[in-house]
Amino acid sequence: QVQLVESGGGLVEVGGSLRLSCAGSIRTLRVYSYTMGWFRQAPGNEREFVAAISRSSGSTRYGDSVKGRFTISRDNARNTVYLQMNNLKPEDTAVYYCAAKGWDTIAVLSSQYDYWGQGAQVTVSS
Repeated sequence: QVQLVESGGGLVEVGGSLRLSCAGSIRTLRVYSYTMGWFRQAPGNEREFVAAISRSSGSTRYGDSVKGRFTISRDNARNTVYLQMNNLKPEDTAVYYCAAKGWDTIAVLSSQYDYWGQGAQVTVSS
């Protein structure tokens, strides 16, 4: 069973930082074999693309609302993908999801990802 598990969410003040982790199941999902993405969804909103890192080259792409503040990275030895979030704003409050897709190209549509984690809540207080 393919499994992705997010951790690191929580409550933070405006301007603060958090780092989300997404660990792949060792037996079924090696993060270096997939293009990995982060999405978020706030109540009443559609799921929004946040960031992604490609499978082979490690190239990255970010949503406009997080450019310059968030950084996606991958640690193959730990089979984990990270999302470093700095200078957090109230509008960053959402459930954050990790996702994996088999093709090498980065995608911004959630429908193009094959596997999903259960989500991690991030709340930014003003």
